[in-house]
Amino acid sequence: MKKFFILVLIGPMWMQSQNTSFIIPDSIQNRDFRYLENRIDHFNNDSARAAVYLFTYIQKAKRERNWEELKNGYQNIMHQSPASLRSVYADSMVYAAKKTKDNATIGSAFLSKGIVSFADKKHKEALDDYLIANEYISKTDDHYLIHKVKYNIAQLKSSMGFYDEAIVLLRECVKYYKKNDDRPYLNSLHSLGLSYNKIGNYGKCSQTNEEGIKESAKRALPQMGVYFRHSEGVNQYFIKNYQQAIDNLKSTMLEIQSNNDFANESVGNFYIGKSYWELKKKPKAIPYFNKVDKIFNSTQFIRKDLLETYVLLINHYKTKKEDKLHLYYIDQLLKAEGALRETNNYLVSKINKEYDNKTILFENQKLKKIADVQQSKKLIFIVLGTFIFLALLFVSYRNFKIKSMYKKKYDALMSKDLQPKKEYSKTLHAGIEDMNSFAVSELVTQLAKWEKANKFLQKDITLAKLAATFNSNTKYLSLVIYHYRKKNFIPYINDLKIDYMVEALKNSKQLQQYTNTALAEESGFSSTQRFATAFKTRTGMPTPYFIEELKKEEAKVVK
Repeated sequence: MKKFFILVLIGPMWMQSQNTSFIIPDSIQNRDFRYLENRIDHFNNDSARAAVYLFTYIQKAKRERNWEELKNGYQNIMHQSPASLRSVYADSMVYAAKKTKDNATIGSAFLSKGIVSFADKKHKEALDDYLIANEYISKTDDHYLIHKVKYNIAQLKSSMGFYDEAIVLLRECVKYYKKNDDRPYLNSLHSLGLSYNKIGNYGKCSQTNEEGIKESAKRALPQMGVYFRHSEGVNQYFIKNYQQAIDNLKSTMLEIQSNNDFANESVGNFYIGKSYWELKKKPKAIPYFNKVDKIFNSTQFIRKDLLETYVLLINHYKTKKEDKLHLYYIDQLLKAEGALRETNNYLVSKINKEYDNKTILFENQKLKKIADVQQSKKLIFIVLGTFIFLALLFVSYRNFKIKSMYKKKYDALMSKDLQPKKEYSKTLHAGIEDMNSFAVSELVTQLAKWEKANKFLQKDITLAKLAATFNSNTKYLSLVIYHYRKKNFIPYINDLKIDYMVEALKNSKQLQQYTNTALAEESGFSSTQRFATAFKTRTGMPTPYFIEELKKEEAKVVK
């Protein structure tokens, strides 16, 4: 028998003991890894008995210097450990994986480490790990891992508000995992439904949730059905079925709490509170908002939509003249916004610069390798040359057609005023007729002053922040913008920024020398891509083309 010191499981906690030695029974000292793994799976719900096999597995891998099995051993023990120790075993898992020098093994280890960080709401650390995982996995043909990276990057994109981009990735994951793995399939489907809700496609969200509930039962994973019901509860709030939202969410809260899922617990409490608030039952709403605040204090978890908790509580206690609570929730709002801003600024810059660029880079490298092989074969080279010639011919024709279209768009743009019309519409949009006419007039006036002062050029403008600036709420402000500017909030802000930049480019030769990145910064966009997309959506042409045409016209005037 062999003795060594280990981490001993006592009750729900792992404790290190220098006085406790563990004896590996002779009966398993020479067993192979598959046997040990089967025993670990067998005692999945009995950590004390599983520990014997977990540590035997690790010691055997160390003794044999089998780095791949050592990585698997640390991964097994990481899953069995409490949250406080998972990151420790994750680091050991990565160390062992690096020793294998295998891209798939190393990428998988970093991906697992990132998932641990994401579960702990350490989004910065999770992103770093995902990017490293993507760097290794992109060099392989392991489609399971490739889609696993896509899924986790989609979670980060969704948390940053890039829901359309997340949906593209999640649809790929749903399609792949539906035939390959039940749990990842349901997880992808659940995240897809949440993203549909975020872009306002409530019908598609309900359809996805309904499919998820059926598939959870069909695939014998009823625990996932709870999350689809939770998602549908939030969705019902946006459809204004407030009582249905309350019933759905309340039916899920006990199980979500038992899973220690404080993120979904916070979201559930917020939308239960909001539903009561809309039903004019404010006394019932307040305790649920307090739970959101309590979770933020204990975990630092907050989301953009949950910030409204503090806006509502601030206004509530201001009206009641309870100064102490009024000031407390102002401080909490500032803390929550600060925490959200710090995390998102890091994530946005890094995920756009590194993930998307590296994905393109690795795809490009793969294509180059294929081209190198093709060039070595004369026949394929001739076929490829012919194909390239035809492709160039097609691209040239396509570019000619595109430039012709851009020229028409440019001429139309230069002959009209982009600024949104602000006259009153006789047709009232649903909801605005219920607002106080004085409040509507006041909001319209404030909005006009805000536009005139070009305050829309600030970065990180949100509906909640602007509503707080106007001492209003998001619902009223959203209705006023839609009624008087004929747009939803994000297109409204983007168009103001682009209209300003179009006029500025017309009148400034210096600005015409700027890069897209510099113009994005000048007009208050959070990324170059968002600026480029917004400019083309608004004007019908890319920024470089518009600037080139301006320079041509100026050259004609000089002559």
